[in-house]
Amino acid sequence: MFTFFPSMRQRTIAMSSHTSRTPDARISRKPVIWLVLLSILAVTKSFADTLPNFSALVDTEGEAVVKISVVSQSGQNGLSGIPGFDLEQLPENYRRFFEQLPLNPDRGPRRGTGFGSGFIIDSDGYVITNAHVVDGAVDIKVGLQDRRELSATLVGTDKSSDIAVLKVDAKNLPVVKIGDSDNIKVGEWVLAIGSPFGFEHTATQGIVSALSRSLPDETYIPFIQTDVAVNPGNSGGPLFNTDGDVIGVNSQIYSRSGGYQGLSFAIPINVAMSIAEQLRETGFATRGWLGVRIQNVDQSLAESFGLTRPEGALISEVTPDSPAEKAGYRAGDIILSFNGREVPFSSALPPMVGVIKPGDTVKSIVLRDRNKKTIKVTIEPLEKDVKNARTKNSQGKRLSSLGATVAPVDQAELDDLGIKHGVRVVELAADGAAEDANMMPGDIIVSLNLAQVESVNQLESLLEDAPTDRSVPVLVQRGEDVEYFSINLR
Repeated sequence: MFTFFPSMRQRTIAMSSHTSRTPDARISRKPVIWLVLLSILAVTKSFADTLPNFSALVDTEGEAVVKISVVSQSGQNGLSGIPGFDLEQLPENYRRFFEQLPLNPDRGPRRGTGFGSGFIIDSDGYVITNAHVVDGAVDIKVGLQDRRELSATLVGTDKSSDIAVLKVDAKNLPVVKIGDSDNIKVGEWVLAIGSPFGFEHTATQGIVSALSRSLPDETYIPFIQTDVAVNPGNSGGPLFNTDGDVIGVNSQIYSRSGGYQGLSFAIPINVAMSIAEQLRETGFATRGWLGVRIQNVDQSLAESFGLTRPEGALISEVTPDSPAEKAGYRAGDIILSFNGREVPFSSALPPMVGVIKPGDTVKSIVLRDRNKKTIKVTIEPLEKDVKNARTKNSQGKRLSSLGATVAPVDQAELDDLGIKHGVRVVELAADGAAEDANMMPGDIIVSLNLAQVESVNQLESLLEDAPTDRSVPVLVQRGEDVEYFSINLR
């Protein structure tokens, strides 16, 4: 095993060729060999002792990790002649191949099952997972470590960040500890807990291999890259550091086969929690928008602009009437820092802008005419997010205990009606509480149980606190008339 030591026969022959050596000299070398061996064993043990032991972390934090099971329905028809065939369980490249096969037009929309992971962030039952895990779901179940399986409602999703928030009807649930993803360092040990391939509460470990990684079509997420084994089913699960804090949400893998190949990517927890808070408050999320077209700075461009090394994001175009134009940015400016953080390359800028709350004003340092200049800019919401919000509002939110779908009302319409607050009834459920109370689509709920209704989320909270063993009054604006209804909540 230790090739740097000669064999015993070689040592004997070598010593016999020198008459000055004695058997005593041969024997005296044995303690030296044993000392070297012991030293090697000591170093090996010392190295082993420095490796993290995640067993205590799994015991304490694993209870807040859940399995997400979904039943989804797509608009496509099922594959002809292959009963029970589930494309969702295939790697993406194989799934695309089968989806191109001829379909049977006589079959209805295809229903499939899938699974993922998640973690509890609030003891009252709020769960974070990936948006792609619950995309198109018609039924969602959350499996706890104590083997309970609870039905979940979808609070909101944000496909741009791949974050979704679910709500289960339960109290005093275990919750994870939320860490700070801004303090992550490359090389630190991390642990993922999830349900790869449906195997519940599976733990895999590795290290952080890169930070602020940009991926195609994922402009606004500075991904954490790790070598943790992440497979289908891990999506939405937590990424822990050695202190037991969640620092990321496992989201994607880089793979040519559909399985783990050494690269996995997690959404930083600071980004995920910011999106989750917005989803809980409004049901949708918005990102900051600057309004510039940028490119990377290579060595030749750096020299031509007077930089000592390549850095920053070079502005090639400023969008008219954008926050950037209003702030005074120009084509040819190189953004060197934004909101107190250096911009090492162009792809690092969009995530920095995206995490800024619309309406906030931040400082940036740009290089203009070989001189540094400070520019303050007020960030506005990304137009795509505004459109998504409008779509979300028009669709409304379904409140099961009320038996109705409700949506916000524009302030201009409230002013025209002469009221200060309320939410609109968009749709009634058959045989629901609202229908039984003779409410109608288009009604504006002004108050419930004598409490003002300021928003959809507030109405949801009022419904949770309202009694179900007796009727409660609800004040409704119908056209120009205001009327109280008596409603028995379910």
